[in-house]
Amino acid sequence: MRTDEKKLDQMEERPTDRARPPQMTRTRLWLFGGTLAVYVAIVVGVLTTSWLVTFDWQVMFFRPYKQWPAIHAFLDYFVVLGQRGPTAVAVAAWLGWRCWRQRNLHPLLVLGASLLLLNITVGAAKLGMGRLGPHYATTVGANEMWLGGDIFPSGHTANAVVTWGVLAYLATTPLRRRTLSVIAALGALGVGMTTVYLGTHWVSDVLLGWAAGLLVLLTMPWLEPGVTWVEDRLMGILLRLWLRLRPDSLRGPLPAGSLAPGVSRQRLAPDGEVLVRETIGATTGGRPATRGPDGWPHHASRPYTIRSERTPVTPAGSRRPPHADRVPRTTPIGPTSVRGRNTGG
Repeated sequence: MRTDEKKLDQMEERPTDRARPPQMTRTRLWLFGGTLAVYVAIVVGVLTTSWLVTFDWQVMFFRPYKQWPAIHAFLDYFVVLGQRGPTAVAVAAWLGWRCWRQRNLHPLLVLGASLLLLNITVGAAKLGMGRLGPHYATTVGANEMWLGGDIFPSGHTANAVVTWGVLAYLATTPLRRRTLSVIAALGALGVGMTTVYLGTHWVSDVLLGWAAGLLVLLTMPWLEPGVTWVEDRLMGILLRLWLRLRPDSLRGPLPAGSLAPGVSRQRLAPDGEVLVRETIGATTGGRPATRGPDGWPHHASRPYTIRSERTPVTPAGSRRPPHADRVPRTTPIGPTSVRGRNTGG
């Protein structure tokens, strides 16, 4: 085995609480295709002023906020769970702690990639279709399309699906993933229905927001290679910055006094891990001492020589281990010892 491979075997492992990213399985492909079909059907239903638009107007005339005014104050606060700024900050704080614990940037990068994709897709749909909301509708029974609005699909609903769904996507066990998926679905359902209650969105806006957010989550496995590529580059940059600021630091804990001053060079693996750290000025037996990530010294290999090429060394002293009852040969034997030996015989 090569020296680099031995060093890699001696490196301490990262925490094991990082789950394997979900793969784009056949079930996910079916879900993606079905959700995309629902998305297209909703858009077509609104563009053609179908029964869906009629239902939008019926709910708007019903005015739920006037039917149940007692819960209005509570729902004004509850709808914040779908607002992009507060939810992104809260989830980013939690995922940032996970990044620190796992010593990687994967959770935060997944959140950033999902929100970026959400802003691009939902933002483009909002601006492209320009639908007006219930409070600004001009013609009863019309679909209110291409009039400069920005409420189709519902951004609050889509953001609730993606932001809270990312926590389920990054769950480390199947039980946690199922539990968080149910919680995220109920939260997104509540946020969407709240926007209808408050009269800020049509029912079709909320339906399209659910579909748009689910499409973003189902697309995330396709983005994993790009997220991993960015993570590797950023971790390499952060590692080099850390080694430049703290050149005497190693990944693992060091025994007391094991780190000698003058560390100047490190050998890095392609993924940025430290393979060997060379300490200039620290030698052992005439050979330069190196230290691996475990903190213990490792010595460079010496050239092999045959027996006839080696310098003979005369051992000093006796090779026989000391014995308490044995008399050294250099000690003269006295008369008492002789008599005692003879009488004992």
